[in-house]
Amino acid sequence: MAEENFDIAIVGGGVSGVYCAWRLKQTNPGQKIAVFEASDHIGGRLLSVRPPDIPDMVAELGGMRILPAVQPLVTKLITELNQELPADEQITLYKFPVDEPQNIAFLRGVYLRLADFTNDPDIVPYQLNFIDHGQSAGEVIVNAIEQIVPGITNSNLNEEQRREMAQSAEFGGVPLYKQGFWNVLLRVITGEAYQYAEDVGGYDSTLCNWNAADAIPWYLSDFGVSPEYMGFSNGFQQVPLSLAQLFEKSGGDVRLASHISHITLQGDGFAFQVNGSAATAKKLILAMPRRSLELLTATSPALQDAKTQALISTVTPRPLFKLFTTYDSPWWRNTGYSSTDDDGKPIYVAVQAGRSVTDLPVRQTYYWPKSNGDAATEGHAMLLASYDDGDNTGFWDGLRAKRRQPRALGRDVAQLADPFIGVDDNVQRDELDWHQYKAPRMMTEEVTRQLTVMHSLNYTPKVRNAAYRDWGDDPFGGGWNSWNIGVKSWEVKHAVVQPTDLPLYICGEAYSDAQGWVEGALQTAGYLLAKLGVAPFPQ
Repeated sequence: MAEENFDIAIVGGGVSGVYCAWRLKQTNPGQKIAVFEASDHIGGRLLSVRPPDIPDMVAELGGMRILPAVQPLVTKLITELNQELPADEQITLYKFPVDEPQNIAFLRGVYLRLADFTNDPDIVPYQLNFIDHGQSAGEVIVNAIEQIVPGITNSNLNEEQRREMAQSAEFGGVPLYKQGFWNVLLRVITGEAYQYAEDVGGYDSTLCNWNAADAIPWYLSDFGVSPEYMGFSNGFQQVPLSLAQLFEKSGGDVRLASHISHITLQGDGFAFQVNGSAATAKKLILAMPRRSLELLTATSPALQDAKTQALISTVTPRPLFKLFTTYDSPWWRNTGYSSTDDDGKPIYVAVQAGRSVTDLPVRQTYYWPKSNGDAATEGHAMLLASYDDGDNTGFWDGLRAKRRQPRALGRDVAQLADPFIGVDDNVQRDELDWHQYKAPRMMTEEVTRQLTVMHSLNYTPKVRNAAYRDWGDDPFGGGWNSWNIGVKSWEVKHAVVQPTDLPLYICGEAYSDAQGWVEGALQTAGYLLAKLGVAPFPQ
């Protein structure tokens, strides 16, 4: 086969990859630009699938929401895309609920409502001191952060000002960036308060030992000030799919099931292999997280210099696991409680939206909304039954194929190029995507057992269908990435974009200020585009 030659080759079909492709093609319409994606879908860690028989719901196996108040890049991108997309393909949002007061907290064997943490703190099964008693989990951490960096929680500060304060701060006479978040927290709060914040907050990796100078402003942006989330009516994956569609419409080339390897220097550019066939590119963009870059490095001398490797290793992948289950009806509405309205009349307060939390391995359960944001009140319904990060993801390893080993997807090599070969026309394509991630029977039975305990049920809800995604699997290595202790992220995030003088570039959520968010992917893509003389958005 003849060698293919490209002006720009982009490896990775996540948001940062297709975003760069879209803008570069708009600015350089005559150049030959291609996106190479090893999997069979565009979107990276955005993966939206529709469950069987529930056409008005979209399961987000990957990223699921944004914070418009502190994420201007993704907000602007949605506006830009909607100006390009036809009316029936517009990206629409809905208010994404999280902590509703009537929802459940099952912790240390005690059944609580989320409102109890502040309204009835004496029944909370944690031995908190008088300062933390009656505080929410978020308030405990925010109060601790204020002790570590006085003044940083001032509501008049913007995101950049908080980051600058944390980057220049010292704690105990040591620069904050040289210390771990967990280390500094335990010097201002008790171990019991830390465990309380972790259990009730629902996340493990956010409070773990990553770079404190990055963790503190990150935590304040995401959890510190009554965050208002927005979800996507047609799934978050619609964003990268729309970018890829517009890129192709303008003459760009998107290639799925395309494995890149053996990147070497050739003249002023690069030679590489695509599924074993030779290709070259004048410029090479690697829109990938750390683990993907490490896997590529093994066969690619162009990435093996010490400087590039040192920059790639400045972050750590963090586990993330999601498991969705569907049912004949929203049985969780029956786990509410009787109360009275303002006039003293009896009412029933149903559990119907947002999340419940537990210290069982399921950790967080979301009562999944319809595509318009409304709660499911009757008919087929769905749960994000388990949303795990940190050590709890390991619990599910014993109930599935081993980590970093291929799972049986029911597809052969030909189907990677066209995943609908041989599929009955009566089967909806998005339902096929759901079944590609079908959860094993043992996993489904175990999550059902834990949900039954968590909701104090005297019966076992019958699961119709279940799908899961463990983002710790290769090639991702994790659902998000965090800066390592001792790293000056404010320097690395610019240096990693072009590690050497070669026309090789790196972008993605991993090396940003907004790790774990699409906002971070767009931030680093913007730095990369600036190096190539391209504005992040059309002028």
